[in-house]
Amino acid sequence: MERKREEEAVVLEFLQHGYLFDKRPSHMKTPIAQALGTAKFSLLELIPRKDVSLRMLERVYVGDDKRDKIHHVGGKISYRKLTETAKSELKHVVKEVVLDQEDRFVNFFNKAQPLNLRVHSLEMLPGVGKKHMREIIDVRDEEEFKNFEDIRTRVKSVGDPVDKIVSRIVSEIEGLEKLNLFVH
Repeated sequence: MERKREEEAVVLEFLQHGYLFDKRPSHMKTPIAQALGTAKFSLLELIPRKDVSLRMLERVYVGDDKRDKIHHVGGKISYRKLTETAKSELKHVVKEVVLDQEDRFVNFFNKAQPLNLRVHSLEMLPGVGKKHMREIIDVRDEEEFKNFEDIRTRVKSVGDPVDKIVSRIVSEIEGLEKLNLFVH
């Protein structure tokens, strides 16, 4: 199977003068952007092109074709390496990505299957136990969900599906989950 890379990322923080802990002289430091990939939710370290300044929450192309603002992707980084500012923006950016890709996540509710004999993938969402999982499945068996509002309206006891997915994705990024549903 082909390993697909991130095509787009959202800048969580732009460090014009590189990392503070970099002990090299200022003229040798490289500007760095910490960003979140929009497809696999990968945390990325981006090196911008010379004389390019990035803005927080800016979407940038990081795919294999010609990049206008990014010189290269420095690699994946761990949650621990994020600056405090990047960490504080993470939940907001994840929510924005989830809302932009509503069909993808509504499809999760429509197609989610058991992980094994005891646990269903819907139960991996915060606040969804066996009772709520059964209700979601019964309602979707009548008719598939169309959007987040449809889920909210037809399965009132579950609460906001966007918040549940965002919370799960953020905890996966932070490395708190043993099994990842959304983060690759």
